[in-house]
Amino acid sequence: GTWCVASQSASTSALQVALDYACGYSGVDCSAIQTGGSCFNPDTIHDHASYAFNSYYQKNPLPTSCDFGGTATITTTDPSSGSCQYPASR
Repeated sequence: GTWCVASQSASTSALQVALDYACGYSGVDCSAIQTGGSCFNPDTIHDHASYAFNSYYQKNPLPTSCDFGGTATITTTDPSSGSCQYPASR
């Protein structure tokens, strides 16, 4: 499968803007990255953005769905860890 995650080179400020957009966009459920959610930890902008970007991407898994102003990138490595499971493309 493929996943969409935050780019390692993206700035924190750019990721915050993209994260706000992704979570404000209708259809993306960001409850998992809110306090107490299964993906709240690790509590970093990078990890939270990765989760939100991937949730958006999996709804319409095309390269154009994984950009977010150049802050996102497609990976073939599952970013899930522990109790935090990232949705995967089928």
